[in-house]
Amino acid sequence: MIAAFACADAPRSAVPSAPPVVSENDVLLRAKGIAKILGGRTILDDVSLTMRPGDIKVLIGPSGAGKSTFLQCLNYLLPPDRGEIWLEGRLVHGSNTAELCGLRQAVGMIFQDFNLFDHLSAVDNVALALRKVRRYGKDQARERSLKELERVGLASRAGLYPAQLSGGQKQRVAIARALAMDPKILLLDEPTSALDPELVGEVLAVIRDLAANGMPMIMATHQMDFARSLATEVLFMEGGRIIEQDSPAVLLAPGARTRTGDFCGKLANLRPADAEGEMDGVAPDRGVGG
Repeated sequence: MIAAFACADAPRSAVPSAPPVVSENDVLLRAKGIAKILGGRTILDDVSLTMRPGDIKVLIGPSGAGKSTFLQCLNYLLPPDRGEIWLEGRLVHGSNTAELCGLRQAVGMIFQDFNLFDHLSAVDNVALALRKVRRYGKDQARERSLKELERVGLASRAGLYPAQLSGGQKQRVAIARALAMDPKILLLDEPTSALDPELVGEVLAVIRDLAANGMPMIMATHQMDFARSLATEVLFMEGGRIIEQDSPAVLLAPGARTRTGDFCGKLANLRPADAEGEMDGVAPDRGVGG
């Protein structure tokens, strides 16, 4: 969130006025050869990805595979050590504040732990970026924020503070906040992993609705039934690399003998509580390095 609000201080004249250049195959976002080293350890090693309109790509893999780090590199919350990020046919230069702000507005991020401001109501959490980054007036920001809260089923909770909301409601506020910035793509980092099991469904329902309305998404998740029904492509990560990628129908087909299928089979054999914890090397990511 701090990085996002840094855009409020970017020189307005520095933002390019020309329309974005879209490549001939309508690529929205392209990552080429992304590498990241943290604490002397290689977290990402030559990871590439291409997003087009309507794509829903799911990242899966064991804890420490690099999924969370990759998502954070895609919108420069963690600057890659090597590689390139292209947005609608334009190379993003990490040293250019205006380009970074444009990237972060176009590529929204949903975190595991919501990242809401405790001292602000739901509607004010959504409105803050609109006022600081998009320069909306107070009334305009509130009107747009209420619209987005209604979109995620929280119009009646607009005046409540995070402490008064359930985990699922907090995550839906976070989704509304991201949607208010009119992103072209959403990144979701284990959006249900911090929720009690009975609250997972309400968040997945919102994500399913976004998918039905054409929002491109890249999501790290272990909700494999959900991923199987929505994903256009599954990317299996291990050791900081993508080692398998294809449609769910291919990678998760009965008898496919894929690393993806083997991993998902182990997840299916775990009790729900164990699947969210550190067990057998197939736990969800927890922070950088995941």
